[in-house]
Amino acid sequence: MENTITSIPGYRVYQYMLAINPHQELSNQIQAIKKQFAAKYKTPLASLAKPQITLVQFLAYQMTEQKIINRLTNIAQGITPFKVELHDFGSFPAHTIHINVTTKLPVQAVIKELKSAQNIMTLSKENKPHFMEEWHFIIARKLKPWQYEQGWLVYAHHHFSGRFIADNMVLLKRPEGETGYKKLVQFEFQNLAVNTKQGNLFM
Repeated sequence: MENTITSIPGYRVYQYMLAINPHQELSNQIQAIKKQFAAKYKTPLASLAKPQITLVQFLAYQMTEQKIINRLTNIAQGITPFKVELHDFGSFPAHTIHINVTTKLPVQAVIKELKSAQNIMTLSKENKPHFMEEWHFIIARKLKPWQYEQGWLVYAHHHFSGRFIADNMVLLKRPEGETGYKKLVQFEFQNLAVNTKQGNLFM
């Protein structure tokens, strides 16, 4: 990269998030639950975020974006599509209510592959990528005590069942400190015989 004034914008920092989205019908079902919760317990923000399984969040300079995309494309090509099962509701006392994702091993395998690229997702020693260790579909978070207590009293006894085939992951971005992610690129899981570690040498 040339050391010129025009290069300076490339140093702008963005927040990135890699996620797996359900098919549209299931997404609509979950979104309906989020809207019902938001209306009943006065949590308007609960209905804004789209249903998804977050895999990793990280900060990066805009100038490294294409390198990150190339690496994630390489990783995705080696991932086999898999079934994701959802079952009933769970919570993180006393602030979050979510739908449980009971599929663990395939998601763990994806996270393991993504960790092979954590060097290019690391902005600095203080800003390393955050890989999710638990996966779920958030219904509402950052709840006030009364919202959580009343909501969980109801949803703890509600039943929910859903499933979908995870055959891609999506990279989203937003300027650091701002709200509202925008879709950047979708990576298809292709089940190819890709040597991702070797591929990293050429990215």
